[in-house]
Amino acid sequence: MIIVTGYVQVPPSDLKDFTRDLADLTEATRARDGVLSYDAAVVDPSRGRLLVMERWRDQQALSAHLAAADTIAFVARWGAAALGGYQKVRCDGRAGLGGRLSRPH
Repeated sequence: MIIVTGYVQVPPSDLKDFTRDLADLTEATRARDGVLSYDAAVVDPSRGRLLVMERWRDQQALSAHLAAADTIAFVARWGAAALGGYQKVRCDGRAGLGGRLSRPH
C-alpha cells in the first residue's frame, strides 16, 4: 500500500473554485482501480489550506492516477497557484496503537 499525505494551500480567494474542481477530480479518482481512499479537507479557510490523504494499492495505481488526463488537467490549472508539501510512504502492514502489526484490509 502507498500512502500520500500532506497539505495544499491556495489563495483564499480561489478556495471555492479550487474545492469545486477538486470535488470533480475526487469523484473520478475514487472510481479508479487501486484507490483505497482519496480525501481532502479544508482545515483553515482563512489561509486556503487543505489536508490531503490518499491510499493506493500500489505504485502502479498511483502512477496511473498521476498520468490520467483529468489529473494532468487539474495540475495544469492549479499547480502554479497551489503551494503544498506531500509525503509518500510504502506500507506493507498496519501497526495498531499498541504497535502490533496487522495486515491491511
